Amino acid sequence: MLLSTLFKLDKILIIISVVYSAVCVVGLVGNLLVFFLMKERQGRKKSTINFFVLNLAVTDFQFVLTLPFWAVDTALDFSWPFGDAMCKIILSVTVMNMYASVFFLTAMSITRYWSVASALKSRSRRARCSVRWVSALLWLCATAATAPTSMFSTVTSIAGEKLCLLKFPDGQHWLALYHLQKILVAFVMPMLIVSACYLLLLRFIRQRSMNNNYPKRRSKVTKTVTIVVLSFFLCWMPNHAITFWGVLVKFNMVRWDKAYYTIHTYVFPLSVCLAHVNSCLNPVLYCLMRREFRKMLKDLFWRISLPYRLSTIDGQSTGVDLPIQSFWLQRRLEPCSNVSHAALH
Repeated sequence: MLLSTLFKLDKILIIISVVYSAVCVVGLVGNLLVFFLMKERQGRKKSTINFFVLNLAVTDFQFVLTLPFWAVDTALDFSWPFGDAMCKIILSVTVMNMYASVFFLTAMSITRYWSVASALKSRSRRARCSVRWVSALLWLCATAATAPTSMFSTVTSIAGEKLCLLKFPDGQHWLALYHLQKILVAFVMPMLIVSACYLLLLRFIRQRSMNNNYPKRRSKVTKTVTIVVLSFFLCWMPNHAITFWGVLVKFNMVRWDKAYYTIHTYVFPLSVCLAHVNSCLNPVLYCLMRREFRKMLKDLFWRISLPYRLSTIDGQSTGVDLPIQSFWLQRRLEPCSNVSHAALH
């Protein structure tokens, strides 16, 4: 029975390590694409929401850089091989970017509702200055929320294994308070704000669509909002729910039993993995789902594949009649003289 349990746990840990590695690769590529698209778009149009998207990409990029360390840690059955200093650094960076990511998601929700409902143009110099101050404040709040992690993270030997974890001096009650604060600040409050903003946005769009007969726009906004809120909720809810269960156990409000042990041993690592997946979903949800960025991405792929297309026209490989191919290429190259990338689509 014990061997069977250990074998199941080992399989889970291997799966989690592989997922961490995959999320790291996808997250790096996705967020680098966001950086490129934002740089391409920066000269043409600046907005508050795009500045927040860029900051979100920075947080997720930094977050996925920590995943190789957690993949190794998980594969070694949570035995930390990188030393005490790296434990503090990696754990602090992970937690700080978790907070920053959630804060910027919340700020984007507020901005999206406010800009649509108030029909505000966020291109003024004053608006650009204010969004920089807001971003700096959000980073400062994320850093402050990470302070307990930086102070109390350490490598501790338990049963002969070196574990990277939080160790508070006054026992489990301080740890429970820390987790409770994290649940409230990083999930409950942001989820309430995000949900409220998108519900108000949907109501506003519904009223406008009833007056102006824009059912397609209403349907598109409803679909986008549903995906955004559900992805945020589904990625983070399991982890925070199990963490809250642990808080109740630490406060002796719920009895420690076999069910809690099983969930915490097998399900909790998977819930952490699911939360980390959110870092590679964000570039897709907040950038690549937008039509303008999809067009820019198509433009990028088209430019990368242009040498191959030119060699195809030279007769090296072709599946289309050459006159038709030449006409197609001419039509694609005509807008290039106008400089604007938008003309390519």
